[in-house]
Amino acid sequence: MTDAVANPAQAGAVNEAGASHSPFRPVVIIALILAAVFALSAMAALDAFSPELSSGNDGREHALSKSAVGYAGVVKLMRETGRPVLLSRGALGAVNDENLLVLTPGVGQETDALDELRWSSQATLLVLPKWQTVGQPFRKGWVERMGQLTAGEALSVLPDDLRPDLAMSSRSSDQPVVLLGPDDEPIGPPVAIQGLRTLSGPGWSPLVTVRGDGAVVLMHDDTGVMVVSDPDLLNTLGMDRPAKAQTALGLIDAVAIPDQAVVFDLTLHGFGRPRSILRLLLEPPLLGFTLCLLIAAGLVFWQAANRFAPHRKGDRAVALGKKALADNTAALVRLARRERSMARPYADLVRQQAAKAVSAPSNLSRDGLTQLLDRLATRQGVQTDFETLSTEADQARNAGDLMVVVRKLLNWKSEMTRGRG
Repeated sequence: MTDAVANPAQAGAVNEAGASHSPFRPVVIIALILAAVFALSAMAALDAFSPELSSGNDGREHALSKSAVGYAGVVKLMRETGRPVLLSRGALGAVNDENLLVLTPGVGQETDALDELRWSSQATLLVLPKWQTVGQPFRKGWVERMGQLTAGEALSVLPDDLRPDLAMSSRSSDQPVVLLGPDDEPIGPPVAIQGLRTLSGPGWSPLVTVRGDGAVVLMHDDTGVMVVSDPDLLNTLGMDRPAKAQTALGLIDAVAIPDQAVVFDLTLHGFGRPRSILRLLLEPPLLGFTLCLLIAAGLVFWQAANRFAPHRKGDRAVALGKKALADNTAALVRLARRERSMARPYADLVRQQAAKAVSAPSNLSRDGLTQLLDRLATRQGVQTDFETLSTEADQARNAGDLMVVVRKLLNWKSEMTRGRG
């Protein structure tokens, strides 16, 4: 305690040194603010575009999934064979009516939009679910089959008024079967599907059938909705053999017209493109407005940062010294409206300054000094003589005339002295 009291100067020096190395310097503060703004902007942009940035390989039954129950395989296959394929993230039912919309809902994903969609002119193919799966924790996008869904669970994705008319059955054998199209011609080579499911019911017309045993694709007579009974005909599990791949392409050709684009919906699985003000601000044409707004905010910040620089010390309300005396004298002359009377004394002052600059003799009279300066002006090529300027000074009547005479006298002195004195 004695040392602390005995060395106050040293303590003050330490404090001053510490203050000089303060972490709250302007550069540090500006860097922290810019980092925070960048982090918040990046977070907002990632949140707005998160559906598009996601790979979608989560093992569920949709066109982005590469698992056994996903449909990424048939999407790639159709693209490789020339069939136009689109992945829709827009609102359900907003697809062009000329395209074939493929829905692959899972259990519990039936939406109200499907009820309206079935009464539209949109060609719709709905693939029923079949498998219960669980994701593998150490393999992203991989799933493990836990068993098959019951017929009631598989049909639960359909609207309520379409379920009672449908009956689902499963084949007990896994023997290869031949699928026939609407013209009763094979759509591909024989394929073996584990527990192949078929559908039947009044008010439904078969489009693709199993030779001698039910239909795998039905079309509702009133709404035109087409239903695929077994997803293994189209999903990645059904792509494990070349024959199955050919049959999958044949099934699409049987329900779609030639060169018709096939659109796989992704909104039922949470990959829709949500409409939000943030997305509008980050996409053309409003992107330019957003950039201008950010630039304006940056300029405001820069102005605010410069505002807190050290203040300029204010002038005294009543000035002191020669400057104050000159200002007060000028104010009195202006108040008395006597500016024109200053023209002649100013001309005499300029003559004296010019005489001193050219080292004229001090014993010359006023007229003699004027004649000497005029001779020197003529020798140096000065166009105006002092006598003329002196006459103009005597004729000044107002402040404007005074300023004209002052400019001419200054120019004359500058030419006479060549900037000396």
